[in-house]
Amino acid sequence: MAAPFQNYTGGVLLADIVKRNNLSRYVQEAIKERSLFVKSGAVVRSAFLDAKEGGTRIQVPEFNPVAPTEEVMTGAAGWGTSTAGYLTPQKIGSATQIASIIHRGFAYAVDDLATLAAGEDPMNAIRNQLADAINKLNSQRLFYQLHGLFGTALSSNASDLAVGASSGQAEANYLSASNVAKGRALLGERGDELDTLIVHPNVGFYLYQVGLLSFSTTALSTGTGIQWGGGGVGVDAKSIGTFAGMNVIMDSQVNAVQPGSSGHIKEYYCYLVKSGTILEGVQQELRIEADRNILSKQDVLSVDYHTCYHIMGTKWGNAADNPTNSVLGNKDNWTATYDADLIPAVQLTVNTPLDTSTL
Repeated sequence: MAAPFQNYTGGVLLADIVKRNNLSRYVQEAIKERSLFVKSGAVVRSAFLDAKEGGTRIQVPEFNPVAPTEEVMTGAAGWGTSTAGYLTPQKIGSATQIASIIHRGFAYAVDDLATLAAGEDPMNAIRNQLADAINKLNSQRLFYQLHGLFGTALSSNASDLAVGASSGQAEANYLSASNVAKGRALLGERGDELDTLIVHPNVGFYLYQVGLLSFSTTALSTGTGIQWGGGGVGVDAKSIGTFAGMNVIMDSQVNAVQPGSSGHIKEYYCYLVKSGTILEGVQQELRIEADRNILSKQDVLSVDYHTCYHIMGTKWGNAADNPTNSVLGNKDNWTATYDADLIPAVQLTVNTPLDTSTL
């Protein structure tokens, strides 16, 4: 059998790459390997959100958090709410959370893929390029959804610390351990559960600049060269850093929806979440197909995926299915199904000295 990549630079055998090497599964694995959201535990695949049987929405039944009313028990004959000397059973409420399934896809002509893979193993080039592209699109969609959620449904879990003017920003307006503590305090005693911080690079590298963002290393020293042990700025292993007791993920898509007003110094969202708070469901696994168009003399590759993100305790309230990103980001389309302080997610809005431009 001929090698699937023969004549790749002269005429790409795209169908061979896709079919012989099970590219769909190959890219699925790369998405997990290359996604900091997955590696950090911020986003977790949830089987009960997998709508394999079809449909446009996922309904998640829930029992409301228990909030009992105490009764005073005495030796009198008519004690209690019943006035008859016994405890009155209270009802445990129930509700339904709703997540909307998103259907997305894109396609490439062979010439584009040939450029991506020129001079290297085409499988690795295509795999990594597609995985990074899909991760970027997924994170953009997630941040639109978070923007919508914190607009109304989780507004009590949000705090705007930015200066809100064209000048005058100071340390109090930047991300700091003190402001992270303020964010944790929005959830009361549950604030201690927050363990992941998601920020824009302009915020994350400010922490790096002032020596507050640490990256773990495995050893204090190797040979004659001293390295940072257990964290510190300037180390080589820059995967997931830590700050204020939290894992830090940097993603430029955080500001997919810009906060602030025209003329104000640019503002940035920061998200504090508990690991596993953001759930992912899959209706159909990632599918990659390729074929030859004999009329245009092109090989074409298409990609489609059908997924949803969901935070327990929230509900999609729009009549439309398969919403666009902008519809996901509309605050009027979301409600909370139980008290917001029971949902381990917080949004902070800050400035950063690394970007003092105005909107």
